[in-house]
Amino acid sequence: MSSESTEKREVTPMRPHWLATHRSKRWAEVFFLAFAPLWIALVASTVAFGWYEWFTKTHYMLVGLACALPCVLVPWLFRPSVDAGVPFVRTFAFKANVWIFIFGFIGNYFWTHYFYKLLGASYTMEAHRLNDVPIFCYLVTHAYFTMYFSLTNIVLRRVWTAFATPCAMQKVVFAIAVIVLSWVTAYLETVTIEGYPHYAFVDRGRMYSIGCTLYALYFVVGFPMFFFFD
Repeated sequence: MSSESTEKREVTPMRPHWLATHRSKRWAEVFFLAFAPLWIALVASTVAFGWYEWFTKTHYMLVGLACALPCVLVPWLFRPSVDAGVPFVRTFAFKANVWIFIFGFIGNYFWTHYFYKLLGASYTMEAHRLNDVPIFCYLVTHAYFTMYFSLTNIVLRRVWTAFATPCAMQKVVFAIAVIVLSWVTAYLETVTIEGYPHYAFVDRGRMYSIGCTLYALYFVVGFPMFFFFD
């Protein structure tokens, strides 16, 4: 039986709230968001101070691991009281990490090539690669996605629980929120990555129009999937 069986599920309308009623889920979301400023600072410093100019394959791997590994190791090594007595594989932090890893892996391994072929995008830095995508990207994507999905979960939860009872309008507003959050997420990531010179693309306009739209569609599927995932 799911640990959520004794608590109200996310799909049950109740008084408006931002944080999950499921304690393990709430802890994981808050942790992922609390850790985000640290890996963001590392990535931002790498670009702002030009560290990438002397980075080797090993340096990229180390930065990627520094961003991704704590998302898994901290919940495992420093078990929160809300998960006391629960096997780690049944905690939301573990399940979220597995889900996000799979979702991110599929995007990097397969969908990145659409950007290569359609928009002429490319990663030009020296890095270990898997299917011609830097392994660094797989690792950093995991950190990015733990933040994206945790933050959008909180916003979507507030939208979903704004309705006292289930109704068609609840689903319509929720769908609109998913679409808006998906496009904003895709757009902001495109803006921020533009400052990194080793990610190149042929047409800036097409990247912001076609590229952002294609990337946003990935989140249109992923955000509601993760929201109802327990």
